[in-house]
Amino acid sequence: MTTISVDEPRPGALSSQTRPARLHPALVIAGSMALGAAYAGFAGEDVNWDWQNYHHYNVWALLNGRYEHDAAPAGFQTYFNSYIYFPWYYLRETMPPIVAGMIMGAVHGLNLALIYWLARRLLGHAASMPAIAAILLLAACGPMTLSETGTSFADILTAIPIIAGLLLMLARDDVEPRHYIGAGLLVGLALGLKLTNIVFAIGLGAAALAATRPTLAIIYLAIGGVIGSAIGGGAWGLMLWREFGNPFFPLLNSLFPSPEMPATTILDRQFIPRSIVDGLAYPFYWLMGDYRSSEFPFRDARFAILMLLIPVAIASRIKAGRALFSRREWQLILFFVVSYAVWLALFAIHRYIVVLELLTAPLIVIMLVRGLDAFGVSPQHRSTGLACLAVAVLAALWLQPADWWRRPWSMPYRPAIPAALSQPATYLLLDKPLAVMAPYLPAGSRLYQVTDIALPILPGGKFDRRMRAAIKEPLPGGVWEMYIKGRPARSEALATYGLMADSSRPCVEIEGPQLTTMNVACPLMPVTR
Repeated sequence: MTTISVDEPRPGALSSQTRPARLHPALVIAGSMALGAAYAGFAGEDVNWDWQNYHHYNVWALLNGRYEHDAAPAGFQTYFNSYIYFPWYYLRETMPPIVAGMIMGAVHGLNLALIYWLARRLLGHAASMPAIAAILLLAACGPMTLSETGTSFADILTAIPIIAGLLLMLARDDVEPRHYIGAGLLVGLALGLKLTNIVFAIGLGAAALAATRPTLAIIYLAIGGVIGSAIGGGAWGLMLWREFGNPFFPLLNSLFPSPEMPATTILDRQFIPRSIVDGLAYPFYWLMGDYRSSEFPFRDARFAILMLLIPVAIASRIKAGRALFSRREWQLILFFVVSYAVWLALFAIHRYIVVLELLTAPLIVIMLVRGLDAFGVSPQHRSTGLACLAVAVLAALWLQPADWWRRPWSMPYRPAIPAALSQPATYLLLDKPLAVMAPYLPAGSRLYQVTDIALPILPGGKFDRRMRAAIKEPLPGGVWEMYIKGRPARSEALATYGLMADSSRPCVEIEGPQLTTMNVACPLMPVTR
């Protein structure tokens, strides 16, 4: 049985004169960016936990030479690659908050343009206006996609090169070297900037196995991947290797042991399914609002819809004696399924799969179109487009985006520093996230994180020596502990450094990024014998 490419004319297909008109690329880009900017403007100022902990601090620390003085104030995340966060840092530092947020939202909106072009490429003559509208609606209504639009999160930003790489790979049925090297380079770039994108690098390799010449496809992808990874993460990895003997520090420390932490591999596995059956049920958990793959509630119908449509489409086409899918459709399916399986096995943290959220959109419409076609309903028939739109509208109505914390634009985060903290001081952080306070404190202050479980301060290590030297010769503002009000102050960690709270002097409070939180700073003194 011969596989029919979606780009080849079929009986009953529209002629070239009656195909749905293609939108001009400039219009697609402008429209996608406008939608992203509008949603970011509607959502408010981003103050997500990771921004408070390390997105902002890591860039600021790199620009201000603080890696040589502080001791992991963001915990183990202090040493995550900061390059991907430079655009958001620059915008936030140089522009009014709402302008910065909307510009970032506009950039994130480019994902919709890429999904549009991917859909046109895969659907070919079946790309009717209702089908395309359904795809764009489905793509725009992802709970993590919406929640990350206009924020500092890297997942939605690195989705752009990943989907662009997939688009390059699927440009032709044949293995074109420049397309596959380019695809590898783009996905490798995303991987170098953020290591959790390894799931998509593996998925891209799996998709290459369905190419006309899989061996060459894998070789070309590997060449591009090495180049892209070196561009995105090479310099950062070399810095970590020089400082700690581990190019992925603090990750993979069991493979590249650094004396600054135990020989363990840090991996957040709290969201991983308990069994294969449990993993297969995740899309239906999400359908019902069970957010076991995320820290915050969300609801999403699209993964469940896709999981039901794939076997239905396959069964209907087998029954009708039709080829299942074109080669490029198989490649997209392989990319999606393998990436999803690897993601489930490694961490199952939902915000890491913004790429798959976006790709559910063309896959759902492809399954609907191919399934209806097997029953004799032409892809160009009005009922096919209406069916796609109906599914998209229902999924959009059922959506509940996650909430990573926002502030009203009328109340931008600009904390006032109390007079008691007006001089450079040493701060021992007893909680996370607090590293965002560093740029607001007097220049020359030092921040030391002493309670991070994943990156404990080892006796005699670089961080330990740095902290003891600073405590022995305190800065003019003295030594303070800092924690988030309402949480237990883990003061037992201070005893290691011979310190205790100075009850003769008052603590002070600093407004936290969340509207309901306050950060507390209390003066410390040497332990009395």
